[in-house]
Amino acid sequence: MSQSYETLLLERRGSVAIITINRPEKRNALNIKTREEGAAAMEELRLDDSVRVVVITGAGDKAFIAGADIAEFAGRSAHMQRAVMVERSLFNAIDTFPKPVIAMVNGYCLGGGCEVALACDIRVASETACFGQPEINLGIMPGGGGTQRLTRLVGEGKAMEMILTGQIIDAETAFAIGLVNHVVPPDQLEARTLELAHSIAEKGPIAVRLAKEAVKIASRSNLDEGLRREVDLFALCFATEDKDEGVNAFLQKRKPVFKGK
Repeated sequence: MSQSYETLLLERRGSVAIITINRPEKRNALNIKTREEGAAAMEELRLDDSVRVVVITGAGDKAFIAGADIAEFAGRSAHMQRAVMVERSLFNAIDTFPKPVIAMVNGYCLGGGCEVALACDIRVASETACFGQPEINLGIMPGGGGTQRLTRLVGEGKAMEMILTGQIIDAETAFAIGLVNHVVPPDQLEARTLELAHSIAEKGPIAVRLAKEAVKIASRSNLDEGLRREVDLFALCFATEDKDEGVNAFLQKRKPVFKGK
């Protein structure tokens, strides 16, 4: 049974769960409560075997997440801010989530919001979405993984420009530099995202989890280590019932029914 949340909505559509940051009056800005509840929702879904893919989005059509709740920054010391980022790390909860996570970006995706999207595995954006790390304009810098994940995703030059200028880019530019996977008209955003989510959810959940782990290792280790881990994870697939089901279904020319075993 799903627990109730104040700042987000959690729904399940078959094997896909949707987390909606629900603070439209604040353009879904991340405050402490939202970070705590977001991390709690991720933990709830981590333990739910019926959920195979998670989608994260924002309420309304104006914003995915417009950034942090800046009002909370006033009067906060360096020690206090570090504790907030470490203890309530929604970014880490998403990044370390074993199942695929898709960001459905429907508007402003700035600062901490962009960092949430970066922590996801795949990003699908509305044509009206925009992206940026404008923290530099406040005399600060990204602190939720923006300098690290953005650089790994789009390269040092593009990341440096976005972070040092605080510029905001449109969805097509984000697609051109590799920040997002797909850009679609606003009225097709949910359908395209859920189509992608369900197509992944149909695959063997163990193989999906291991493949996700292997891909993440690629940007966080050297080639030799990555190749060794890939072989280990590949071999591990052969210990599953899903491997037998997948191979047999292929040979029998039928659709496989994966059980995550």
